[in-house]
Amino acid sequence: MTTIPTLHLDRLVAEHTQDMHGKTAAITGTTSGTGYVCARELAKLGARVLLLNRASARADAALAKLQQEVPQGRFEAIVCDLQQFDSVRAAARTIREQVGALDVLCHNAGVMALPDQATADGYDVQMQTNAISPFLLTSELFGLLRASPEGRVVLHTSMARLGPPHEAKFFEARGGDLGGDGTEAENMQFSGPRWSRYHQSKLANCTFAFGLKQRIEAGGVGNVKVLLAHPGLASTNLQHSSASTGGMDTNSPFMSQAQSAEDGALGILRACADPAAQSGDFYGPAQWVGYPNAITPEPMLSDADNVGICWAGCEAAVGAFRFDG
Repeated sequence: MTTIPTLHLDRLVAEHTQDMHGKTAAITGTTSGTGYVCARELAKLGARVLLLNRASARADAALAKLQQEVPQGRFEAIVCDLQQFDSVRAAARTIREQVGALDVLCHNAGVMALPDQATADGYDVQMQTNAISPFLLTSELFGLLRASPEGRVVLHTSMARLGPPHEAKFFEARGGDLGGDGTEAENMQFSGPRWSRYHQSKLANCTFAFGLKQRIEAGGVGNVKVLLAHPGLASTNLQHSSASTGGMDTNSPFMSQAQSAEDGALGILRACADPAAQSGDFYGPAQWVGYPNAITPEPMLSDADNVGICWAGCEAAVGAFRFDG
């Protein structure tokens, strides 16, 4: 396999990060790819990093590798399975017991173009993993974010956010009944029901973010920022997981244009650590690859109808957002 060179990491760290000593960051999905890179770089900057993953040998190996790469780093593993709401709540309880304030909550973990399957809670596996569980985790930890001098909620969306508006059915407990798996031809063209479900979940990252920003500002909470990032086209385990279940072809000419996982991680790293970041900022390549500049969010990301469907669906699934929690 050809190694993809990393082009922008050193510049991003030099120009758009700050000393993170004394800060605590929680990151979901750190066993590989963009989450691993973000955890490593925040630890190098001095942050205490909470690694939120499903219990697995991969999670254990990633923790050991991080400790080897950043010997002075402070890493703590916390079991959190985003496909089980009870696991998310348990992880939040553990964090509340161990941390007095949370400076960064980075929702990096995600799944892509998986078969039409329900989680144990009954929801589409993509929507629950990518959107509803991040909503729940943020709600459960919002009190710790408010306790920080400057709390940050970082959502990781993708180019797949672009497409049709939200439909309420994708947020309902009808996993396994949302269009099926599509044809091989559809999946090769990133179309069909798998990709529609993925699009809805990545749009939901954005509509949750802008809905949260609006509600924070309306409530007069001045010390919590909400930021978005996208990785562009990056070569990570996300594509390999999708390919293993028939979602895409990792050997396609399209994937040959991908940037490295390290360059793909720079949007969330900037959102987590840029001292100049403002609530509502959105970082990522202008198109598929490149430096994570500030980009202009599309109007549909903050559209009132889209935001309303997302928030109503998430709150129906896991309860009202706990701004006073």
